Amino acid sequence: MSSEAVYRLASVGKEFAGPTEVVHVLNNVDLVVEPAEAIAIYGASGSGKTTLLHIMGTLDSISSGSVMFNGEEISGMDKKQRAGLRNNEIGFVFQFHHLLSEFSTIENVAMPALVSGVGKGKAFVLAEEALDRVSLSHRKKHRVTTLSGGERQRAAIARAILMKPKVILADEPTGSLDENTGHMVGDLLVSLNKDLGTTLVVVTHNTDLANMMQRRYELRSGELYAAH
Repeated sequence: MSSEAVYRLASVGKEFAGPTEVVHVLNNVDLVVEPAEAIAIYGASGSGKTTLLHIMGTLDSISSGSVMFNGEEISGMDKKQRAGLRNNEIGFVFQFHHLLSEFSTIENVAMPALVSGVGKGKAFVLAEEALDRVSLSHRKKHRVTTLSGGERQRAAIARAILMKPKVILADEPTGSLDENTGHMVGDLLVSLNKDLGTTLVVVTHNTDLANMMQRRYELRSGELYAAH
């Protein structure tokens, strides 16, 4: 295992200016995520889970503290560096898959590579490999509008692993799925974590999904607690 943590968060705070007062969303959050770990952050709606994940994914900024990714301070990166980090080192899986309806499954999965300037042929080879990983090769030429909810989420996961990222950040990945499909998606994420060695951070209110991870944390009133 690498001696360098994938994430090292220290005293992270996030606040917003409300109409009458400052709203503190995160308070002095400390978290270390090691390479190839699978961790869950759970809590009630509005507890700050998504905000924390967005900060880890460089989609949002901190108000105070420090966020290190692979030994580098994220806040010290410029816009281009953060975009490169998101596209090459971080794979995102959201509750709603955000697939583009006008494109086929394989075109959707290949999109991060195409955005990075990878040639179409190579991008489609990578997309084929990723779809095979999630057992969705047989649906590669179908429009995503014809896929089931579970298939769409598997396509989104294939897109997330396309560039062989260091980490996958999943925000309520089973939130819009029925129980059985959700469990299959959870199993898939765990197997990818084990097989590919990709670090996995999942935020969820689904305790069954949280319990599938190696370590669990609860976010309450903006503060993070290790769960036992």
